[in-house]
Amino acid sequence: MQKSRESHTSSSDFAPPHCLRPPLAMALQENAEKCIECNLCVKECRFLQQYGTPRQISRRYDPASRESKTLAFECSLCRLCEEVCPPKIGLNPARMFLEMRRESVDRDGGNFTHHGRILNYEKRGTSKRYSYYALPEKCDTVLFPGCTLPGTRPGLVMALFDHLQKNIPSLGIVLDCCTKPSHDLGREKYFQTMFCEMKEYLLSHDIRNILVACPNCYKVFRQYGGKLTVKTVYEVLAETSLPSTENISASITIHDPCSTRHENGIHQAVRKLAAAKSLRLEEMKHHGKKTLCCGEGGSVSCLAPELSQEWSRRRKSEALGSVILTYCAGCTGFLGAITPTHHILDLLFDPQRTLAGKVKAARAPFTYLNRILLKKKFKKKIQAAVSRERKNK
Repeated sequence: MQKSRESHTSSSDFAPPHCLRPPLAMALQENAEKCIECNLCVKECRFLQQYGTPRQISRRYDPASRESKTLAFECSLCRLCEEVCPPKIGLNPARMFLEMRRESVDRDGGNFTHHGRILNYEKRGTSKRYSYYALPEKCDTVLFPGCTLPGTRPGLVMALFDHLQKNIPSLGIVLDCCTKPSHDLGREKYFQTMFCEMKEYLLSHDIRNILVACPNCYKVFRQYGGKLTVKTVYEVLAETSLPSTENISASITIHDPCSTRHENGIHQAVRKLAAAKSLRLEEMKHHGKKTLCCGEGGSVSCLAPELSQEWSRRRKSEALGSVILTYCAGCTGFLGAITPTHHILDLLFDPQRTLAGKVKAARAPFTYLNRILLKKKFKKKIQAAVSRERKNK
């Protein structure tokens, strides 16, 4: 981080570079003028410790410089900076970094070969081969399990569908990708094209309720879903009934995915589920609205693995050796690489084997085969009045 502290002068002394997208120009202006450099966000974030305060970063931004082009892609977009910013200031630096990413894409494509893997993963999810929509008669609610869960835990997705169907007989299934990777990488036009096409298709077929298992999908549907109502399966399970599995006495801690930072209802639902299985919860310092990123956020690991790993190490350190329970398949895999971490759905449907470490998530390339096989099973299982596979783009 830069040690020198810029003097605070009047707001009129800063003008963003010319020819910027208006949202970025506004974000730069706001951070340059309102940031008081109290360092509360810097203390929480290794990325800001490396590059400076939001005020410093916004004031030296140059869309033509290599640093400005790459810097924004090293922010996890987790919004912890926004949460710790004094209320009277109320800045959201993560929004500025997202706009920087979009600026980079608009100017030169924002192409980094390092992002190829995550973008290919996303593209497969929306392809004809992997996508599948099955909507029964009178269906207004669908399960949208996301990309990772069907690949790593296909049997769990089917068990979850069967359980939810007991209370929602006309439940449909949508195997597709919400395209959040493109959203977060600044590929705004592509994201809008893909997500809006899916949204309009669902609305045109009288779908109104989306049940998601992935917190990232939740965030996308919540922000861009329009007339679609989104709810997590964790909230639904907490409100209705749980699978008939044994209770277990064990101590755990819960990692809240950063995409649910301001979703207290989800936080409480997950804790209610853990308590229902007789688990003893020991909260970490950073939880709920002040949770940490697991390290996967913003695809930072593609360009700056050391920053990504710093988040993971902090989370492991705060867990103090406790087993971590989370409700994001991505977080489960990322944290599970360095410390015992379980998905709450594994625990709800197979508690003994989960805590014994005997439930193993599949890994690539088998995850892709699992998704294809799961799609075939749903084709046989659901009497669909309407079905489709997305056309390859």
